[in-house]
Amino acid sequence: MKKILCILVILTLAATFVFATGKSEKGAGKLICGVTEYEPMNFRDSRGNWTGFDTDLAILVGQKLGMTVEFQEIEWGSKYQELESGSINAIWNGFTANASENGVPRSNMVDFSYSYMLNQQSVVIRTARAGEFRNVDDLKGKTAAAESGSAGESFIKETLGENARIIGAPAQINTFLEVKSGAVDFAVVDVLLAKRLAGSGDYSDLTVANITLDSEVYAVGFKKGSDLKDKVNKALKELYDEGKMMELARKYKLENSLVLDTNFRG
Repeated sequence: MKKILCILVILTLAATFVFATGKSEKGAGKLICGVTEYEPMNFRDSRGNWTGFDTDLAILVGQKLGMTVEFQEIEWGSKYQELESGSINAIWNGFTANASENGVPRSNMVDFSYSYMLNQQSVVIRTARAGEFRNVDDLKGKTAAAESGSAGESFIKETLGENARIIGAPAQINTFLEVKSGAVDFAVVDVLLAKRLAGSGDYSDLTVANITLDSEVYAVGFKKGSDLKDKVNKALKELYDEGKMMELARKYKLENSLVLDTNFRG
């Protein structure tokens, strides 16, 4: 009887340990990156696999840290909820760090890595209407499209006011269809995406308006207090010093935008 009781106690303790470990280690050893379809940062190749500068960079960082890297497609407007819930532990998708949402700096909501790439917002329009869009004032009174929760959406709200007519999209790439169809007059998206898509392929009738907006930078976002930030920063610095980040930048024709700023604090 004592032997049976002893076995039962051992099994109970083992089950408790497994349960507790599984609970506390959820996601441990994994770098789960929240992404959207955004060429050239994160996009799917012809076989449906994620590729792009941010995709490849995350994989290299994962190798440095001995972590498995996964990519979780999210709706950009829900990025903070996804991070808080633990379904992702990094927002790694051309994430503009020096921006605000509804007047709140993004650095108040997440911890940022070193910034590693220059960007700015741009205005995408139909080429046939290029003469109508020469400056920011020309955007007023018109209907816009932007990715929900994006720096582009914030720019539109801040520039055009609370009564701005905005169609929100789950990903930046969707705004191109809104402009092409005539549902909106213009879209505000990251310039790296705009230059890649506007004027070619399905979007050959679109162009980037000659309107210069403020400069921005990309960084990786982490949950406040996460120890991942320091680990990723160390890996980014090593990859930059080794020249591997520049190799990736050249691969995706982003070499003129790559700048690692170790002093960046969001």
